[in-house]
Amino acid sequence: HFSHIKLNRLHFQIVKSGSAIPSVSALQRENLDLVRAKTMFYPSNRTALSTRYMPEDWFKSNRSNYRESESSRNSAERLRRDTIRMIQDKDQMTRRTQDTTSKNIGERLNDISFWRSELNHEIDNMVTEISALTDVKRRLERALAETEGPLISEAVHVILFIIILRSNRAAQHELERDLSDKVTAQRIDDRCHHLRNTSDGISYYRGIDRMDPSISLPDSWSKFTDDNILHSQSERAASHKLRDEIEILLNATSNEMWDQFNSVNVSFTNRIAEMADTKNNLQTHLAKTLQEIFQTEMLIEALKKAIRDKENPLKVAQTRLEERSRRPNVELCRDNPHHRLVTEVREIEDTIHKLRERLMEAENTLQTLVKTKVALEHDLSIKANSLFLDQEKCMGTRKSFPSTPRLVGYT
Repeated sequence: HFSHIKLNRLHFQIVKSGSAIPSVSALQRENLDLVRAKTMFYPSNRTALSTRYMPEDWFKSNRSNYRESESSRNSAERLRRDTIRMIQDKDQMTRRTQDTTSKNIGERLNDISFWRSELNHEIDNMVTEISALTDVKRRLERALAETEGPLISEAVHVILFIIILRSNRAAQHELERDLSDKVTAQRIDDRCHHLRNTSDGISYYRGIDRMDPSISLPDSWSKFTDDNILHSQSERAASHKLRDEIEILLNATSNEMWDQFNSVNVSFTNRIAEMADTKNNLQTHLAKTLQEIFQTEMLIEALKKAIRDKENPLKVAQTRLEERSRRPNVELCRDNPHHRLVTEVREIEDTIHKLRERLMEAENTLQTLVKTKVALEHDLSIKANSLFLDQEKCMGTRKSFPSTPRLVGYT
């Protein structure tokens, strides 16, 4: 009875969950028979148990298990053979790849050594050229020291600028930076070239093969250094040519500076005379403007007085009209005095209106004259300052000039 109750509970759980019965290959035969028996619904504990499988089913299940076991063993054996062969192949491929990589790194080291040698050679040549150019620069500095009193010629300015900011040092800097990068790269590649599977310091770097921080290719890498060397050689050639030309330029500049000195003196003299004449003209115009301002102010006062003088006559006329409007009855006649009073009021109002318009025009004219006066005074002060600078300051510093040998830097 207790077994029958357990069977009924198991059947209820299986039906409720909707679970399928496991396959024969996943359970032992006797457990499978028991589960299948438990799924049967028994109305009472007195009902006899009945079997669902025949002996043929039992043998068939055994044969199925044998076939499945044999298939699984064959698959495992094939997997074992293939895996061993794959391990051997991959091991050989890894060794070949590592040997190839080591060879490539060694070749790369040779390339770096070659370019290092080329860079060192070019740097030595550039240092020699910079030293020679520095000697010429000292001569120019001595020559320029003689021109600090007078105005320095533009040509000498250009020469000094070329000497100081010449791209020789920039080219040397690029070579040295390239050399420094190659020293670092050579040290890194040399360390990589000597790494072995038994070396210390090797480690996993997950995803490093998917990263590509490279910024050059082998062709562009060698071209970069080659271009640096070619650029340095070009700069050295230009520098050497410049040193040859500086001697000519110094002499030509000395002569040009003397010519410019004399020419500038003449220009200053002419400009000072022109400035003085312009200043006198401005003073004349300013005096006339001040006189006109005075007269315009007098006119404004006269206009204001004229307007005030018209106020009482207007009041008289309007008062007369207002008084006569009080005449009684038929005496309120539009007679000739009435017409004349109306005309008089309108004439006076029109006169006041025109006087006010003229007053506004005079005031605007006065404002314009005042602005002109301010502009003339400002311009006059500028001209006076310019005349002082040209005549006193500039010409005062142009009283002496260095000799030709000092201008070319010999002394």
